[in-house]
Amino acid sequence: MRVDVAAADGRTLVVETWGDPAGKPVFLHHGTPGSRLGTALRDLTDRYPDLRFFAYDRPGYGDSARAPGRAVADAAADTAAVADALAVDRFAVVGRSGGGPHALACAALLPARVTAVAALVSLAPPDGPGLDWFAGMTPYNVAHYTLATTDPAAYERELTARAEVIRRDPGQLIEDLRADLSGPDLPVLADERVRRLLLANHAEALRVSAHGWLDDSLAFRSPWGFDPGNIGCPVLLWRGAEDAFSPLGHFHWLAGRIPRSTAALRPGAGHFAAQYALSEALDWLP
Repeated sequence: MRVDVAAADGRTLVVETWGDPAGKPVFLHHGTPGSRLGTALRDLTDRYPDLRFFAYDRPGYGDSARAPGRAVADAAADTAAVADALAVDRFAVVGRSGGGPHALACAALLPARVTAVAALVSLAPPDGPGLDWFAGMTPYNVAHYTLATTDPAAYERELTARAEVIRRDPGQLIEDLRADLSGPDLPVLADERVRRLLLANHAEALRVSAHGWLDDSLAFRSPWGFDPGNIGCPVLLWRGAEDAFSPLGHFHWLAGRIPRSTAALRPGAGHFAAQYALSEALDWLP
């Protein structure tokens, strides 16, 4: 069910909620680019009938109003606004890929409300002490984030043009990534359930503009506004050992920084295996 919620500053946030209305609440943060429609495969409620799920489009995606200059930390206030509007007090948080940093922000900045967090194939902060942020990163992402850092105006033009193409053919983003995919990603993307999910996800994410994609990328390359080392709740960090998009150094940096973290490095899995790893994360939640 779609619900429109007002953020603290009056912006509209588009929310999807499903599952058992009386179930344990779990917030799902989508990837980049992404939307609330791309957070979980359709059979999730059948497998977890005792959970209540929430997801919202981050600012600039779909019909969620843009928040220019937003930081990763700002996801905590928006998540709290959604929780307040839906009368949810305490909740767990799961973020996949670009949703990982935003899930960690909720854990760090909403300590009285977040019970646990799972960050699947997450990036780490660009200013993390001792972290070589680009080391081990696929050429696609290196070029993507370098342009965002060095020439944001040119990067916005590029994303706007790419979004127009993806609007006409949502499968084009998968094709753009194909050259950089690891071997284990190919059968995941051949799974018709995953492909349908990704097509709906990208179509909704970029339906209005590329602003969400742009602002996510700029936020990842800027100070996040919190220290992951201050997270006090249990944290699951999950990464496929063959992931070509979320560098291994980021995974180890987060695992070494977050006090109560469990690091799950899965052999033979790539970046997109995180679609399946949501079940592992939900089983882990205390």
